[in-house]
Amino acid sequence: MELNENAQIDTSQVDDRRGSGGGGVGGIPIPIGGGRGGIVGLVIAVLVALVGGGFGLNAAVNGGGDSAGDNTSLEQKCSADDALQQLDCRNTLYVNSIQAYWRTALPERFGEQYAPSKTVFFSQGVSTACGQADSGVGPFYCPADDLVYIDLTFYRVLADQLGAEGEFAQPYVLAHEYGHHVQDLLGTEAQMRRQQQRDPENANALSVKLELQADCYAGAWAKNATGTADESGQKIFTSISEQDIQQAIDTAEKIGDDAISERANRPVNPDEFTHGSSAQRKEWFTKGYSSGDPKSCDTFGNG
Repeated sequence: MELNENAQIDTSQVDDRRGSGGGGVGGIPIPIGGGRGGIVGLVIAVLVALVGGGFGLNAAVNGGGDSAGDNTSLEQKCSADDALQQLDCRNTLYVNSIQAYWRTALPERFGEQYAPSKTVFFSQGVSTACGQADSGVGPFYCPADDLVYIDLTFYRVLADQLGAEGEFAQPYVLAHEYGHHVQDLLGTEAQMRRQQQRDPENANALSVKLELQADCYAGAWAKNATGTADESGQKIFTSISEQDIQQAIDTAEKIGDDAISERANRPVNPDEFTHGSSAQRKEWFTKGYSSGDPKSCDTFGNG
């Protein structure tokens, strides 16, 4: 994977709340663990949260939210000559690419206009319209405020503790979360919630369908990522290799419900899956990538 050094990094698509103190505002807590155990506690919290709804979390509760962050430092860093060497600047550029794709793909493939969503960078904790969260919950999308949230230290846990190494794991994670934003815009998420209320016995199975569709949408973006450009027309990616795609597939497998359960020494119970098995997550990301068409991601129409 190679990023274009001439691409402009649009930091306005990010809300940098790192160092703002996190979740001090009121709201309903998102149930997560961790805290006192340091990095070990964080790892255990992430493992448990991923099984119960962390990576790809779609909390439907209402609560408070932090005010906007301060992007001054990020803007300065991402306008420097070494911007692409900085984790937060690269992730901002990934967000730029993902949203550039959907600005075109959503109207072309679904006949709907794309409404941008910011990604919130936070450290340790954050207050959202879906409730309080700390780093242990992993990246998530909140449909109540239409924002993607991530503590960038999650990537260290993803690589070092979950075994999902490789740079392309990072844009895959973000593309998955923006897949949830697309579901929100199309009404898929709200429809799924109504189905869960009508049929609570199948609530987990419906959640799996939602998550697998987000994986498929991530695959569709990956197929088209080299065609995305900044506002001046500069391509964002100069190349994406098969090795990069394999890194995304490997990540999808490593964060399957069954794989996460095994790492957390929890029983593997398919009835409790909320995000899909390793095989399912690989299958649907690959389907999106192979077709390059988000219309192929009809998980709700396939069993």
